[in-house]
Amino acid sequence: MGLGVSLIITAVGLILALAVHPSHPGSVNVNTVGWILFVVGLVGFVLDLMLWSEVGPGYVRRRRTAYVDGPPAAYAGRRRRIVEEVDDPGPPPGY
Repeated sequence: MGLGVSLIITAVGLILALAVHPSHPGSVNVNTVGWILFVVGLVGFVLDLMLWSEVGPGYVRRRRTAYVDGPPAAYAGRRRRIVEEVDDPGPPPGY
């Protein structure tokens, strides 16, 4: 979800839950929707922080390993593109 989106959803949820007082109660309770948005935003925020930390489950996914015997079988069919840059290209054509 992302930290920014989680914080926005949490803020909107708290505003709906604590600051809005509906004068005509309708079929949807605005305060209940606010509390639901607050909980969803808080859960998204905590999950995003867990995936960023070094002890969370996302750290294992982001870790780079060196392959001793070459890449695993899943990467065997893929090709890498190597781009070499030349420092001195020489004179332009036509000289």
